[in-house]
Amino acid sequence: MSTAATSKSPSKIPTDKLLRLYKQMVAIRLFEERVNDLYTRALMPGLAHLYIGEEAIAVGVCEALTREDYITSTHRGHGHCLAKGATPDRMFAELLGKEAGYCKGKGGSMHIADPDTGNLGANAIVGGSAGIATGAGLSIKMRKSNQVAVCFFGDGALGQGLIYESMNMAQLWKVPCIYICENNQYGMGTSLKRAMSVLDISQKSCAYDIAAEFVDGMDVLAVREATLRAVERARKDYLPTLLEVRTYRFMGHSMSDPGNYRTRAEIEQHQERDPIKLFTASLKEEGVMSDTDFQQVEARVKEQVEEAVRVADESPLPDPSELYTDIYATPLNEKHD
Repeated sequence: MSTAATSKSPSKIPTDKLLRLYKQMVAIRLFEERVNDLYTRALMPGLAHLYIGEEAIAVGVCEALTREDYITSTHRGHGHCLAKGATPDRMFAELLGKEAGYCKGKGGSMHIADPDTGNLGANAIVGGSAGIATGAGLSIKMRKSNQVAVCFFGDGALGQGLIYESMNMAQLWKVPCIYICENNQYGMGTSLKRAMSVLDISQKSCAYDIAAEFVDGMDVLAVREATLRAVERARKDYLPTLLEVRTYRFMGHSMSDPGNYRTRAEIEQHQERDPIKLFTASLKEEGVMSDTDFQQVEARVKEQVEEAVRVADESPLPDPSELYTDIYATPLNEKHD
């Protein structure tokens, strides 16, 4: 059965954690705004799907994880990567196709992975990482590790059978995998109301007897608290959880999407609950930060983002020989020239 998650008062959370949450959300927002700028100026190859408006999810979830825990991401994965520990300079390098990128510039926006921080990779296939995350969770159980695996996916992925097969397997085999549905209410340009007969996504867990919660994805503390409960369940009993985290993407599905299927009034209505603005107001009300503090944090993060872009831009392109590397896995008992 699913329950609605509530957030803890900021006064009950250490100040250093509150500041980290705020800084991470601002960092993701500024990173994505810079990606938008690079793309529109034709300085970035490929395509990008921006995370603007959804920052509270990646930050709230990853704050509840350790560096050793696993995540799998989506085509809209910059926020997940950064929240899990990726550095902006190597992220930008990957987006610009540079050798210093996480995948040597060969993955681009939709295929960034960083095993050192537990990031098993973004995936351009809708719902494609569900099997990977579930397999990672099974490996945790077989190794008797204390890790958890987190699978991010959008509401559009619920049209893919792999999501349901994975959740069923996770419950049958008692796998410590947490399924995070980032319900931004549109699968590309199709409203959820036109694509799904049951709009309460968290209720889909009933078919597999998986614990579930509905979470306000614009409230970073509510996301964090719900994830902490799911993590405890996974670590203690190797049990999966489905979290429906309802949010709203302020930009189009991708950089080429004019968003004509939405009205300006609808977008502005949701922007009133911008996760960064909501958290800013909460921190001010609790006396954690002042207007000057917010301005200083934003200025420092913006400076860091600009420096990361400069470093990435000055990095060399990969050698042409890289076209032939990282294509096949080499068995430990074999050596190829």
